[in-house]
Amino acid sequence: MRTDMKKHQQHKPFAMIREFQLADWFTLANAVCGTGALFSMLSYLQNTDVRHVYFAGGLVVTALVFDVLDGRIARWRQKNSILGRELDSLADVISFGVAPAVIAYGCGMQGLYDRIVLTCFVACGVSRLARYNVTADELSEGGSKVKYFEGTPIPTSVLLVLLLCIAASQGALRESLWFGHILFAGFTLHPLVLLYALSGSLMISRIRFPKF
Repeated sequence: MRTDMKKHQQHKPFAMIREFQLADWFTLANAVCGTGALFSMLSYLQNTDVRHVYFAGGLVVTALVFDVLDGRIARWRQKNSILGRELDSLADVISFGVAPAVIAYGCGMQGLYDRIVLTCFVACGVSRLARYNVTADELSEGGSKVKYFEGTPIPTSVLLVLLLCIAASQGALRESLWFGHILFAGFTLHPLVLLYALSGSLMISRIRFPKF
């Protein structure tokens, strides 16, 4: 009897995997790309090889591709689920919240004020996703597709990542970061980080953006 129970417990993890829909695998690929971007920036911090910044940016863009595809596949197969929605949000937090913030940090926004702004950016992204999850049915107005977004979607942070990749191509990283830095009360602020503050503010705003 104990042997049967052990076998049952061993097969439990695979039971959850069998519940995944095709779209869910694309969502997981999104999360994998975001995690890869984090590792790439850690490698950049270790050896300052700028190629790792490009790798990180490319992985975040690839994550966006998977993010778009998982929604299209779910609608095509008409298999939307609460599991898929939650999985999508968790993947987006990694790829379009944490990864862009770490990329900014690795590129030189490492002052105290920078870290506060980047942390708030991630918090805004998490809040934006949570609000979307609880209001998605209302925003769809009874249909199967959301008509508009309240606040900018978190994947728009890809634009910030692309901007930093352009900066990297021009050698504008770390001490050479665009717009330099400001010392205030003994702590550092890089003005470029304010773009992250703007992005986070737009995410949690009530401004309506049509969904195409």
